[in-house]
Amino acid sequence: MYDAPASPQQRDFSPHNRRLLDGKSILVTGGTGSFGSRFVHRVLDRYNPKKLIILSRDEMKQFEMRQELLETFPQEKTDRLRFFLGDVRDRDRLELAFRGVDLVIHAAALKQVPAAEYNPSECIHTNILGAENVVRACLSNRVKKVIALSTDKACSPINLYGATKLASDKTFVAANNMSGDIGTRFSVVRYGNVAGSRGSVGPFFKRLLDKGAKELPITDERMTRFWITLDQGVSFVLSCIEMMRGGEVFVPKIPASTVMDLARAMAPGMPTKIVGIRPGEKLHEAMISIDDARQTVDLGDRFAIEPDFVEYPRISFAKDGVGVKVPENFAYTSDMAEQLDGPGMLALLDACHA
Repeated sequence: MYDAPASPQQRDFSPHNRRLLDGKSILVTGGTGSFGSRFVHRVLDRYNPKKLIILSRDEMKQFEMRQELLETFPQEKTDRLRFFLGDVRDRDRLELAFRGVDLVIHAAALKQVPAAEYNPSECIHTNILGAENVVRACLSNRVKKVIALSTDKACSPINLYGATKLASDKTFVAANNMSGDIGTRFSVVRYGNVAGSRGSVGPFFKRLLDKGAKELPITDERMTRFWITLDQGVSFVLSCIEMMRGGEVFVPKIPASTVMDLARAMAPGMPTKIVGIRPGEKLHEAMISIDDARQTVDLGDRFAIEPDFVEYPRISFAKDGVGVKVPENFAYTSDMAEQLDGPGMLALLDACHA
């Protein structure tokens, strides 16, 4: 078993360059979400950007985020903030928002699996057409680097959300071939469940326990999921900005656990009830499929799925000795990853609130 330390730095993906974002104009789509908010805090805390733009649709979330940041950081930091109301579906708005921007982090998405199944066109408009709008706005404004956030559900998808994110991933990877002499580089970051985030099973179990539940619902005793903390996710994205070459899908090496182990750790001795796998769910998640393995390079603390088509200046991580090609028939799935035991899972959840 992989025993996770209690520290939130259990796996530190932080970039080596401590001035990575200094003097840069940065824009985050979906900037008021869980990732966007933590990313903005990290940037203000550790870097000195020229400008930090939060683009999102919800004016109330922007107001609350602004107030919280004003209370947390000195004025010299918060003076660099800009809050733009806008939607990734609106290409004209993106064209204006991306002017003078050096780096775009694309975190905006519709993510709820059941909602996507019931409202497919809405999910397609945001996750696929919105991705295309981001690409075009980045190209027309000559943005230097773009990182798009993805999900393990984009690997061999069986639900609409995963399918839209796979289409989004392909859009960003292929965009490198469209940039020509503009030199805009696009990469994708793919990781699993964020422990402690909204919609995650941990907070769901906690809400049930707080309400006095006598049993916890379990989809399947065998079900496994990848886990990463929000701080790790932010660190991973920052380090990918530092090492990206364009066209790769970065995948972190992170632990996994069964949902049953999580339930037993959170409520020892409490009965569980098997409720069955819901439509659109997998027994085990995957981040790299056997078919992806042909293009996958092991970089030590992460993998990189390199692009199939390269019509722009790019050297493979494998060719210059930075990484090593994975074996044939390799796959990276949550049942084969390092498994957290109960205490390890609790340590991971504690790290989310540290």
